[in-house]
Amino acid sequence: MPEFSGFQRVKPRTIWPHEAQEFTPWLADNLSFLAKTLNMELEFEAREKDVGGFRADLVCRNKVDNSRIVIENQLEKSDHSHLGQVLTYAAGLQATTVVWIATEFRNPHRVTLNWHNEMMPAHFKFFGVQLGYVAI
Repeated sequence: MPEFSGFQRVKPRTIWPHEAQEFTPWLADNLSFLAKTLNMELEFEAREKDVGGFRADLVCRNKVDNSRIVIENQLEKSDHSHLGQVLTYAAGLQATTVVWIATEFRNPHRVTLNWHNEMMPAHFKFFGVQLGYVAI
């Protein structure tokens, strides 16, 4: 029997060096992983969708109610720039669900997502998904 040597954390950028050219297409092709994590039924709509001169990484539909979902990827620790981007994309695309993917969430950004969930009507949802990769 092979010997188990343990788990090793791997930085996502070693797997996907370029976010837009490698991670975003991979995620678009593997939405089932994200759908399972969020307990939602996702249907791909667009990649790098134009939103007033900017580009949303991924746009999906919730198969249950046909509502729009905007997904912002960040292969780094959360920052203010990406927070602003995901909110701009959500408003520009009239999305009711926001999914922000990052390798780590700074506490003020986590608090901001929670605050939006508390203050917005119930059909709006804000998710912070922490991306990790483990090698055996």
